[in-house]
This record gives sequence, C-alpha cells and structure tokens, in this order.
Amino acid sequence: MPGDAHKLVIVLWSADPSRPTLAAAPFVYALAARALEVEVEMHFTSATVRWLLPGVADTGYTDAERTKTVGDFIREVKVAGVRLFACAMAAHEHARDQSLIAECDGHAGAATVIAQTMNDATRTIVF
Repeated sequence: MPGDAHKLVIVLWSADPSRPTLAAAPFVYALAARALEVEVEMHFTSATVRWLLPGVADTGYTDAERTKTVGDFIREVKVAGVRLFACAMAAHEHARDQSLIAECDGHAGAATVIAQTMNDATRTIVF
C-alpha cells in the first residue's frame, strides 16, 4: 500500500434512506479496503444516520432487482471488521430518542472525523 496510510474513514452524507441505491458504494469500498487489510470506520452523518435505526436498513434495497439491502451490507461489513459510528448531532436531529441498531459501535462527531482526517495515517472518503 502506498504511503503510511493504514486507516480509511468513510463518511456517509448523501446516501440516505431516500436514495438507497446510492448506499451500496460506500459499503463496497469498505469491504475492498478490509480485503486489503486496511482498518475501516464508517461515519453516518446527516440523514444517513437513519440507516442505523432498527428496521430501516432492511427495507432499503441497493439494486433494481431488490436482491440486497443496506441491512445486508451492514451485517457484511461488521463481519469484515468495519466499525460503524453515528454522528451525535445527526442522531439527535434524525433519530431523536430512538435506540440505534446493535451493529453501531457508538457515537462520534465532526471533531472525531476532522482529527482523523488530519492524521497522516488516515485517508477519508465522503459519499
């Protein structure tokens, strides 16, 4: 792998439940990075945090044939070792007091993403 980077932070911003077909790409990139043994975190911001609410991800099909849901991808990346974080501010706005799915590793905010982006060992992609 070029350089000293060993971690990838994927920020989901526009791939929210209103456009589930956009949600496949970030998960595919996360799985590809894990196949290359890169540490991966996915941060769900804005309305994408709704994917982390119970039942939502299992209704969002990522393909026209309706063969795979965002929930399928969430379970797949978790098996691969990806950590999932809900933006605390987005969770307050879009999830209110609802609990998040068990696959979610906790809350992280903008400062967490910025700090990691400024680290030379980390790369960041926004979807």
